[in-house]
Amino acid sequence: MKPNRTLQLIALGIGFAFLYIPILSLVVYSFNESQLVTVWTRFSTRWYAALAQDDELITSFWLSLRIALATAFASVVIGTWAGFVLARMGRFRGFTLFTGMINAPLVIPEVIQGISLLLLFIEMGKWLGWPEGRGFTTIWIGHVMLCMSYVAIIVQSRVRDLNPSLEEAALDLGATPLKVFFAITLPLISQALMAGWLLSFTLSIDDLVLSAFLSGPGSTTLPLVVFSRVRLGLNPEMNALATLFIAVVTVGVVVINYFMLRAEKRRLAGVA
Repeated sequence: MKPNRTLQLIALGIGFAFLYIPILSLVVYSFNESQLVTVWTRFSTRWYAALAQDDELITSFWLSLRIALATAFASVVIGTWAGFVLARMGRFRGFTLFTGMINAPLVIPEVIQGISLLLLFIEMGKWLGWPEGRGFTTIWIGHVMLCMSYVAIIVQSRVRDLNPSLEEAALDLGATPLKVFFAITLPLISQALMAGWLLSFTLSIDDLVLSAFLSGPGSTTLPLVVFSRVRLGLNPEMNALATLFIAVVTVGVVVINYFMLRAEKRRLAGVA
């Protein structure tokens, strides 16, 4: 084996070890009976049982899940429209402004976005009476504002790579532009939509900064609860929670990749 190849493998191994050994240790210590996170005593599932009895964590989890699902679907709808406009409509009047508005949430710090939306909702509450308080809706709006930009960029890059002859052939055969979009374009960009959905879901359920500004009494999301507890010290229950998330995400990614690869093979077989 060549020396350069050996050095590359060593560097790769060190990189993966740096990334995954902490995660592995977290999973191992989630089965530790001791209340001291870094002191192993014996195997136990007591922290998973304690997690199942923690009403605050369970309530915050379901709130975060509902917000993340709503954010993912709304972001895909709005982001797909925005990305399609950026990729196909050319440089229309106001194109630069439209592009800047789509890309702004990607570069503006979340702290600034959170403060801006908070002030907006406060003034709207004074003048319009809505929203009456901060909760599910205000957090959802903030997350959609952030996530739709990521979806728009993903969809824009995918639409630009499409072969326009397929859509042109459908138009020549008498299909309407709307029919072409749903029958031809949408299936071709389905993987980009799935990627945008997953990214939006992940960003939403993991968001802390925007949620901190846009949440109110009775609408505390899971990241806020975890952050407030970790600040007071490491808790073995958090290890159990993190392990469950790792397991769910791993299974979800494997399943989604399997179906995406199978769909891609079918599409390639159909083209061939």
